[in-house]
Amino acid sequence: MSRRFRFYEKKRGDRRTGSKRFGNVGEALFFGFFLVVGCLALWAMGSVLVVPEWRANRHFAETTCMVLEKHVGHSSEAESPRFRPEIEIEYSVDGHTYRRTTYDATGLYSISREPADAVLDRFEVGNEYPCWYDPMDPGRAVLVLGYSGWLYLSLLVPGSFIAISTRRLIFIWLNWGTSAERRSVMSRRAAELDPFEESRGAALANVPSDANWTNSPGTHLAYRLPIAATPGWTLFALLAACLIWNGIVTAFVVMAVRTHLAGQPDWFLTAFVIPFVVIGILLVGYLVRQGLITAGVGATRLEISNHPLYPGGEYEVFISQAGRFTLTSLNLFLVCQERATYRQGTDTRTDTCTVYRQCVFTVENVELEDHKPFDGRCRLDIPASAMHSFNSDHNEIGWKLVVRGCVASRPNYERDFPVLVHPPAAQSPRA
Repeated sequence: MSRRFRFYEKKRGDRRTGSKRFGNVGEALFFGFFLVVGCLALWAMGSVLVVPEWRANRHFAETTCMVLEKHVGHSSEAESPRFRPEIEIEYSVDGHTYRRTTYDATGLYSISREPADAVLDRFEVGNEYPCWYDPMDPGRAVLVLGYSGWLYLSLLVPGSFIAISTRRLIFIWLNWGTSAERRSVMSRRAAELDPFEESRGAALANVPSDANWTNSPGTHLAYRLPIAATPGWTLFALLAACLIWNGIVTAFVVMAVRTHLAGQPDWFLTAFVIPFVVIGILLVGYLVRQGLITAGVGATRLEISNHPLYPGGEYEVFISQAGRFTLTSLNLFLVCQERATYRQGTDTRTDTCTVYRQCVFTVENVELEDHKPFDGRCRLDIPASAMHSFNSDHNEIGWKLVVRGCVASRPNYERDFPVLVHPPAAQSPRA
């Protein structure tokens, strides 16, 4: 009798691999654990810190209180002592007098004593100050309002646990017990049922459509080629990633610095945060480099006389480069790349190899000025033995025109413009 659940499976000969179902169970338990941890952490932070602070700012009513006593509170639960300001106040609500030791809604401790002492210096015993109490529980009151920015930034940590784990669990559930071939069929059927896609009745198998290449007419030639990635959006995505990463790291750096200033350094926290600081610095450096390229280099435009392309065909290309700088050299390459996706154990890997590269246009020592871009034309020859563009679940062959510019005293830049090469048998009359 065969077992319904195998811990391993035999592939060929004496070679054995782990059971896919057993691996899915382990992966589901792994991400399920992090999902539970993220949910518990988010719930704890929300109920203990976020909700009280939000209610204090939105629902608490203002009144006047008298300061009876003030001191610095201590907490010895952690390895190093923690401090917070504690002020005893007296106030009246609807004829009832309440006494409470408080300061803010969160009641968090800090590593350093100096902030607590600075808060206490603002209040004098015997003087009256405004305070805010909870109408649902008048015995609760605070002396200050406001939101802690770092608190809401720290919610990104459990939020990322939840988002990543949920996405992976959904993927495991959708692909549970299905083979790679079955998943391929499912994806193709879903694509065929897409109501927003054009009819594929005349489409070639595994050859991409040229709709995205022929929907933009050119000013000098027939079609204007789309760029693979707009520099502005790339820079914006990099800026967002840099701000989020360094914002979270900064909160931990501040905590580590405060332990050293207080004379009780937390070396574990310091060692933990150093690699993340290095990554943040590298991100900033890469952002600055990309900013110099985007700001210093103007728009690059390519137009072509016909599309799609066919092996053995001859085409005309128009290139235009704007900006205000000196080009040491400007080159245009025809490049063919092969991309293969495969599984190695439980990992999915993608390898890319350049199988063809030809320089079709080059110019040197070009001085660019405002409102006067460099314009050039060249002939593009597609090799007669060229493999056509191909796209499947695990393999892809793509052609593109690559503009590479070498700029004096600035970083060099490359911009890709994909093109589509059809099989010779599919050549249309217009070509």
